[in-house]
Amino acid sequence: MKLKSVYLVLCVAGTVLPYSQFVPFVMEHGLDLRVFFEQLFANRISGFFAWDVIVSSVVLWVLVAVEGRRAGVRHLWAPIVANLAVGVSLGLPLFLYMRERRLVFLRD
Repeated sequence: MKLKSVYLVLCVAGTVLPYSQFVPFVMEHGLDLRVFFEQLFANRISGFFAWDVIVSSVVLWVLVAVEGRRAGVRHLWAPIVANLAVGVSLGLPLFLYMRERRLVFLRD
C-alpha cells in the first residue's frame, strides 16, 4: 500500500473514531462549552490527555507552517481547519498526505 493511501485511511479513522464519541455528547448536551470543558478536565487522566492534544495541536500548526512552506504544499489552511474541526487525529494525517502528494509530484 502506498504511503499516500495509508495517510488517507488514517484520515478516515482520525475522523470516525473521535466523532463516535463527540456526536453522542452533542446530541445529549448540545454545544455546551461549560459541560464540554468540565468533562474534558473531569480528572487528572482526562486532563493529561486534553493537554497532550492541545500541545500536539500547536505543534501541528508549527509543522504545517514551517514544513508546508518548505515543501511547497498548497492549501495549508486545510490541515489547520481539520485540526480545529476534528483534532490532531485528522489534521496530522491530512497534512502528511498533502506533503507526500507534493513530494511525489516533485520526484516525478
